[in-house]
Amino acid sequence: MEVQNQEECNRILREVFGDSSSEPELEEDDDDIRTPNSGWIKIKKIKGLWLFKDFLSLQQQASLLSAIKSEGWFTEEEEEEEEEEEEISSQNQAMRFGDLPSWAIQLSNSICETICFNQDGDGDADDEMSVFPANLLWREPLFDQLIANAYQPGEGIGAHIDLMRFEDGIAIVSLESECVMHFTRLETEVNASDCIEKGEENEDRQPFITKIPVLLTPGSLIVMSGEARYKWKHEINRKPGFQLWGGQEIRQQKRISVTLRKLCETK
Repeated sequence: MEVQNQEECNRILREVFGDSSSEPELEEDDDDIRTPNSGWIKIKKIKGLWLFKDFLSLQQQASLLSAIKSEGWFTEEEEEEEEEEEEISSQNQAMRFGDLPSWAIQLSNSICETICFNQDGDGDADDEMSVFPANLLWREPLFDQLIANAYQPGEGIGAHIDLMRFEDGIAIVSLESECVMHFTRLETEVNASDCIEKGEENEDRQPFITKIPVLLTPGSLIVMSGEARYKWKHEINRKPGFQLWGGQEIRQQKRISVTLRKLCETK
């Protein structure tokens, strides 16, 4: 990815996405590890969680947003205003299984290339410096399921672990408004998978510990595997007062996320 002067980047961001009342700095934990000659940040407190802040350039973000918009998945605000008298059900999520759109395949390839070019570890499952274990990175296809979400200001997603019908290894690309994603680890692991699959939450058996925040900026990529995928819940609470970074509240705008996963093979 191209390295640009920060002031120039901020100017272009304002032109593309509008002005913002605040530009919070990235509060990197002292324990987090930035790999040498790489944009990857290893969230040390969460094994298997990696962040790449500048995965997509501004031009790539604009191109991806255009491709998503062309799918016609989401209800545009302008269309709703034009038809005020009619009842319109707003759609803010779209899913694709199997054959993905060409832009999503290209996105998946870019994720694979970015991991390969910056992989510090040897890809072993127990290698903590590997962004993705080799058995995940070289599977075909890398991803075959897509979820695109459009969040209006104040909208987020509750704490959850993705269903067990999906394999290990999940990638999330963020667009437009930045946000803070919080991670909470299940303190006990007994029958955790069974409870998650059934959609059950037993607070007595599975209490949470302190939440760990991660800032997702526009164009960033976050990947989860191993413990991060199976033993940590993740959530985004965008209600007023909850989106804080650098001591300031993030000014919320519309946010779009693209999540890529791999369905488990049926036997």
